[in-house]
Amino acid sequence: MTEQPVDPASVEAVICIPTFRRPDWLRRTLMSVAKQRCDVRFAVIVVDNDGRDPVGAALATDLLATTGLSHIVLVEHRQGNCHAINRAFGEALKAYPDARFILMIDDDEVALPGWLQAMVSLCRDKDADLVGGPVLRRFEVDPGRDVMRHPLFVSIDGETRPIDQLHGSGNCLIQRRVFETMPSPPFDTAFNFLGGGDMEFFTRCRLASFRTWWCAEAIAHELVSPDRTTASFLAKRSLRTGSINYLVDRTHKPLPALLLKNAASLVLGLVRGLGVLLRTGSLLLASHPVLMPVGRITASLGWLPKPYKSAS
Repeated sequence: MTEQPVDPASVEAVICIPTFRRPDWLRRTLMSVAKQRCDVRFAVIVVDNDGRDPVGAALATDLLATTGLSHIVLVEHRQGNCHAINRAFGEALKAYPDARFILMIDDDEVALPGWLQAMVSLCRDKDADLVGGPVLRRFEVDPGRDVMRHPLFVSIDGETRPIDQLHGSGNCLIQRRVFETMPSPPFDTAFNFLGGGDMEFFTRCRLASFRTWWCAEAIAHELVSPDRTTASFLAKRSLRTGSINYLVDRTHKPLPALLLKNAASLVLGLVRGLGVLLRTGSLLLASHPVLMPVGRITASLGWLPKPYKSAS
């Protein structure tokens, strides 16, 4: 662990960045965070989840040392994205006991100017428990019209407003009191290699009646590499989304309701898929509503993809 000595009482917001084998992208994320101007003092915590070769931790240590920002850089040797995120949140709460605002941004995202101020200001003004912002995709190469319209690349949009719940942690703020109320650790490690620990956590926050707001001004850009725009990759993502939805539902619904929802989802998915095909003529777009319920069913049979499990 490396850290910069700070006065913990002076830090009001902590930005958490989990990372895994993306040092070039992490550099852009860190630079965008370091350029934020806000009326609260903030710190940065980076958790590298590659215990064998923590190049992200090395880069973050060198870069953050030049910024003057309060920061902590850690290596989480237990593989799994939930382990890394839980470590970041836990360290933020422990190292900065007076910090009220705990934020997260992914290592493939760039925070636009004003991102931090918009998040914090809305949270203060509305006394929100959770705040989320748009994640707008920026493709490294032109992926084609159908890919750009794919539901997996569509973020929540619209004006700043209260919403039922967040669906992802890549651009979010969570008040300290949420962590103090919810069971620890916040993200269920059963989602370590599948993904979706954030979706499950935010579902529990909704059921616990925490107030969630959408901040249209708190914009992050996600950098999308060419390998994440292929038909094969998107099909696997659609299946995985269905699997995540099933596991989240399994936590809160009885088995008969789950089986009924699986069947209904498949029928509705086929109808929707046909409708999309007739409307757009795109097999890629039509496949998404069909593959999601297939993912639910395969998950119910015990088959789960593990995209976040490293071969090493």
